[in-house]
Formats: sequence, C-alpha cells, structure tokens
Amino acid sequence: MFLQIIFYEDRNFQGRSYETSSDCAELTSFLSRCSSCRVESGCFMVYERSNFIGHQMLVRRGEYPDNQRLMGISMSDCIRSCRMIPLHRGPFRMKIFERENFGGQVNELLDDCENIQDSLRMSECQSAQVTEGHWLLFEQPHFRGKMLYLKPGEYRSIREMGTGSVDMRIASIRRIMESC
Repeated sequence: MFLQIIFYEDRNFQGRSYETSSDCAELTSFLSRCSSCRVESGCFMVYERSNFIGHQMLVRRGEYPDNQRLMGISMSDCIRSCRMIPLHRGPFRMKIFERENFGGQVNELLDDCENIQDSLRMSECQSAQVTEGHWLLFEQPHFRGKMLYLKPGEYRSIREMGTGSVDMRIASIRRIMESC
C-alpha cells in the first residue's frame, strides 16, 4: 500500500504544500509553517516539534483543515515532523513494565487494554518492549488524552521519549490496526 500525506502552509489546504510518503524529521525545511494537512492514504503520526518529539497525534485517511484543532494546543502551525506508520499484518505483542529499565511487574499484551490499572492491576508503565506490531499508549483510560507511538523496539524509559511531558502516565494501550 502506498502511503501519502500532504502538508499545507495555511489553514484549509491553502498556500504552498509539501507531499511525502515517508518520515520527515523537519517539515520547516520544506514549508515555513504547517497549518493543515490531508492524508491521501495510510496512517501517520504528526508531532508538534522537529525530530519526532512533543505532542503527537495519529492521523488517518482524511482532511485536517486546522492543525490547531487537531493537536489541541494553542499554536497555529504546530506540525513540525511526521512519521509514517507501516501496514502491519500479523500478531501484535508487547511487554509493559512497571519500572524503568524493564523492572518491576511485567505484563504481556496481545490485544488492546482500555485501562491498565483495572485490567492488569498495574499502577505504572515506565518501560516497554514491542516485538510485533505498532501501538499507541494513552495518558487516560479508554484511549483518551495525549498519546505516544511505539514501533517494534525496546523503550527503557517512557519518560525520556521526547513526549514534551515527563509526567505522562500511561493508562491505556491500543494496537494500530491495518484499517488505518
């Protein structure tokens, strides 16, 4: 599947545009600002700062005429980088750990978890190992609030992942399914 996103300098898809089908660590290399975007196909994570840090939001096929509303923060040109989320077919598997550096209580997830504290009796999630699939971690139960994207790999400290919020607590986790 070919993935494609188009960024526009002004709201409502106006002004200069930049089109990509891959990761882009610095959109300001191509546009002076980014105030709207259109996802032609696939899924992307968009970030408020360069190099994939700060607030992040999953965008799926569709139109996003005002990034200020999309990101939920008071910036008119808040998208500065984006990451393509490749299609994943097959099982999903990740381990979440109560403490940094894979310490404390551990739980393996194969499916979504609406509430970590209630479902897993786990008060914290401070590190993770993703072996299969792509996942979104949310700060509130039932997949709400700020989110954090994890692709396969080891994450020794959720706090040090460049979310822009060192106090982000993980309360729910969802798989990014192929239906993006």
